[in-house]
Amino acid sequence: MRRIVQWAPRTWLIAVVAGCVAVHGMGQRVAQRTPVLVELFTSEGCSDCPPADRLLESLDKTQPFPGVQAIVLSEHVTYWDYLGWRDPFSMDEMTQRQQAYSAQFGLRDIYTPQMVVDGSAQFVGSDRRALEGAVRAAAAQPKEDVAIDNAHWSEGSVEFSVRATEHPNVHLIAALSADGTHSDVARGENAGRMLQHVAVVRVMKSLRGDAVDGRRLTLPGTGVPNGPVRLVVFAVDGKTGHVVGAAEQTLTR
Repeated sequence: MRRIVQWAPRTWLIAVVAGCVAVHGMGQRVAQRTPVLVELFTSEGCSDCPPADRLLESLDKTQPFPGVQAIVLSEHVTYWDYLGWRDPFSMDEMTQRQQAYSAQFGLRDIYTPQMVVDGSAQFVGSDRRALEGAVRAAAAQPKEDVAIDNAHWSEGSVEFSVRATEHPNVHLIAALSADGTHSDVARGENAGRMLQHVAVVRVMKSLRGDAVDGRRLTLPGTGVPNGPVRLVVFAVDGKTGHVVGAAEQTLTR
């Protein structure tokens, strides 16, 4: 573990640009599996991160928890970029998100690799036992309904509608993440290694009224990547910071 010293509300029918997933009523959710959001804060500049990257990929591929849908996000931070290798997937927004979690959990430092499960538990990202316990505990909690409909590509963006249970203390966040991402690292702690990642966040936005800004999420840089892109929408309790519902869909061109 490497340390570096150092979040509104209502039932929506929102059209937004980004992808599409559907998780419907509570009875249906039992059949479809309970969604649990697993976020990994990581960096290609950190030698302790590749084992955590592999654990996240394994969780995503194997889905080892009966009745649970693990929805994963790989969130690359920026503070390693100044120590020999600039992570091409790093984003200031991910660093800021991790800092917000640090305050929420009462931590003195931010560090990589760090996993956060449903915004309610955090631990070293390569700790398989801690991951298992956190996912099981999160899956046992009540969940809000979240559904994504009518998702489609439009000029490098994904347009979709979101439905969620109205709640005065809950707001929605949407993310686009890319699979099939990799780097041949030339410098820094992982020099000479080819690193592969799953569900790397490229866009993350809060869906709050006018803040949706045209109801569209657009991929950065050259636009749509070659591999699949996932849309993840999750509901956050504004009082606790806990994730209380989530949905995911994979889109291909």
